[in-house]
Amino acid sequence: MTGRVVVAGASMGGLRAAEQLRAAGWTGAITVVGEEPHMPYNRPPLSKEVLAGKAPFESLAFTPKAAAADVQWRLGTRAVAARLAERTVALDDGTEIPYDGLVVATGMRPRRLSCPGPLTGRHTVRTLADAQGLRDELLRPGARVVVVGAGFIGCEVAATAIALGVREVTVVDPLPLPMVGPLGELLARALLTRHQERGVRFTLGTGVAAFEGEDRVTGVVLDDGTVLPADVVVESVGSVANVEWLQGNDLDLSDGVLTCERLRVGGRPNVVAVGDVARFPNARYDGVPRRVEHWSIPTDTAKHAAKALVAHLTGAEGELAPFAPLPTFWSDQHDFRLQSFGAPVLGLDDVRVLDGDPDGDVLVGYHAGDRLVGVVALGGHSAAMGAARYRAQLLKQPALTA
Repeated sequence: MTGRVVVAGASMGGLRAAEQLRAAGWTGAITVVGEEPHMPYNRPPLSKEVLAGKAPFESLAFTPKAAAADVQWRLGTRAVAARLAERTVALDDGTEIPYDGLVVATGMRPRRLSCPGPLTGRHTVRTLADAQGLRDELLRPGARVVVVGAGFIGCEVAATAIALGVREVTVVDPLPLPMVGPLGELLARALLTRHQERGVRFTLGTGVAAFEGEDRVTGVVLDDGTVLPADVVVESVGSVANVEWLQGNDLDLSDGVLTCERLRVGGRPNVVAVGDVARFPNARYDGVPRRVEHWSIPTDTAKHAAKALVAHLTGAEGELAPFAPLPTFWSDQHDFRLQSFGAPVLGLDDVRVLDGDPDGDVLVGYHAGDRLVGVVALGGHSAAMGAARYRAQLLKQPALTA
C-alpha cells in the first residue's frame, strides 16, 4: 500500500488517529505534525498533579502502540495552511507536505481576555509549559490568586492552589454558580459549597473589565468597579478551535470543523477530523453536530474516522455503524471527584437525584423526555462507582438516529 496520510496535530487526538489508521489496515506512510516539541501527553493532570508538583512529565507521556512505531513525527512545527483541492499542507517552517489522506487534529487553544492592562502575571493552562510556569508563580510566598472562569479548569486550578497553601484564591465568573452550564443548578450549588468550605472565595455574577498594574498584574477590575488584589491571574474562559489554517477551503469553521456522521470534512472523503476540534453529529442523541471537549472523544473519533478514511483510500467503501460515542469526563477537585457518563447538557431541564444527597455523596440523572441521557456523580469513590454502574445502561440504549 502506497501513499501518505498527514495528521495535523500531535496531541492525544493525533496519536490515536495514527494508531487507529494502522489498526484499520493502513500500511502507507503516516506523518504527524505538531506545534509542541513534546510527544503526545495526557493533559488533564496539568491543572492538578503537575501544578501540585506530584507528576513529572515522564508520567504524562503516552506510549505509542507498537503498530505505530514507524510513524514520522514532525514536532515543534505546525500547519499554517491547507489546499484541500491540491492535497497539500503548508508548515510554519516553509515546507509543504503532499497527502493522500488528511486528519485534522489541531485541537483547541485557551481563549484570552481582551481587557486592557499588563500581560505579565496572567496565565492559562493548556500545555506543559503553561502548568510549569503557573506553578512557579503559585509558590511565591503570599501570592494572591484570581481565577477568571468557574468552569472545569478554573475550579481545578483553584483547588490545587489551595492545596499548595496559597493564602488567597478568588474565582470570578459572570454566571451565578460554578460549572452551572454543564451541570445545572443542583450540582453547581453543591460544588460551590464544597469549594467555599475548603477556602476558595467566589465573586459571581460579574465579569472582568480591566487589569491593574504597570509591568505586571497587581489587581483585577470587575465590571462593577470592584478591584481584587492579584499577584497571579489564571484565565480559564473557554477555548478557541485551531482552524485558521483551514480557511479558504469552503468549510464550515464557525465552531471547530463541521463533519458528517463519518467524520469527513466538507464532503471530502479523504479528509477527516478527530478530537475536540471536530463538530460531529452523535447518533446516540439527536444527531445535531456538536463539539465535545471530553477525554474520551479523541479515541472515539479516531477509531471511527480512521475506518472511514482507510475505506476510501483503499477503495473498500462500505457501511459504517452509526457514530454514537458515549462522552465521559471526570474532574478531581480538592478531595472529591465529579464523574460523568453521557450528555448531561441535553437533560438540564429534568435533573433528578438518583442516589445520595447533594450535601454528601450524590448521583444525579439528566433526562430528555423519558430517556436518561447522562449521569453525574459528586463525592468520593462510592459516588463515582455509582455513576459507572449507569454506564452500561446508557450504552444499551438504542441510538436515536440510527
